[in-house]
Amino acid sequence: MATRGFAAIALDNPKSGKNVGGTMRAAYVYGAALIVLGGHRPDKLLRHPTDTMKAYRHMPLIRSSDVFDALPYDTVPVAVDLVEGAQSLVDFDHPERAFYVFGAEDATLGRRVLDRCAYRVMIPTRRCMNLAATVNVVLYDRLAKQGGN
Repeated sequence: MATRGFAAIALDNPKSGKNVGGTMRAAYVYGAALIVLGGHRPDKLLRHPTDTMKAYRHMPLIRSSDVFDALPYDTVPVAVDLVEGAQSLVDFDHPERAFYVFGAEDATLGRRVLDRCAYRVMIPTRRCMNLAATVNVVLYDRLAKQGGN
């Protein structure tokens, strides 16, 4: 029996085309419902060679100045960032319909995004991770906690 719900990925003003491509591939292989690219930098980052599966052909890719403009109805925004008060991903119960918001590689999400998210989650590591690697870990954790469905 398939698990209800879905995961959507939002990248708020990502810096690196490699990470956007890697995120697109991760979203596709883990079955995310859509990707939202927000901010002023993503236009130059689309269609990167690291998206070897050309995920944009298989799932919606939305471009928006504010990622929350593309927030699907009745979806729970989850900030994924190394910020004070963030809950460890190890103990996190993923919402049925989650909108995971990831920040740029050279900044944290900031109040503009954090204040609009129902949850703040972090991966307990010694140092900050690469953006695409972080997306992979969060989506894998979601899948594993759902029993691999």
